[in-house]
Amino acid sequence: MLDLMLVKDTDAAADLWAEDGVAEFPFAVGTSPRLVTGRDAIRVYLGRLPGVLDMREVPAITVHHMENPDTVVAEFSATGRTLCTGEPYRLDYIAVITVQDGLITRYRDYWNPLATASATGTLPELLDALGTEVAR
Repeated sequence: MLDLMLVKDTDAAADLWAEDGVAEFPFAVGTSPRLVTGRDAIRVYLGRLPGVLDMREVPAITVHHMENPDTVVAEFSATGRTLCTGEPYRLDYIAVITVQDGLITRYRDYWNPLATASATGTLPELLDALGTEVAR
């Protein structure tokens, strides 16, 4: 999947998901979705990413195999440039990935929303959204 994202082939990356697969983002805040359900919705979600971040390299990846052979934990970093600022970025991820019949059924992505907002130039909007959520 990471190789496909590096070449911006988000359609092929979405094809790795089961038709009813889900992508979960437990740390998402503000306008970022916490849950994307179904391959078609995941295709739309992934299709937006190359318009925000120009991912150029995944310099480090470690895969941890779990007792359940259908699930792995992947730790990786991605580097590139943000399109809105042109600035370089490095983001670190931990993903828990469950596969059945060769397709992703559940992808839980524990990315850092503060680092992502800082990299994409949207930190003020994220902080505003956090303030609104806290005020509720």
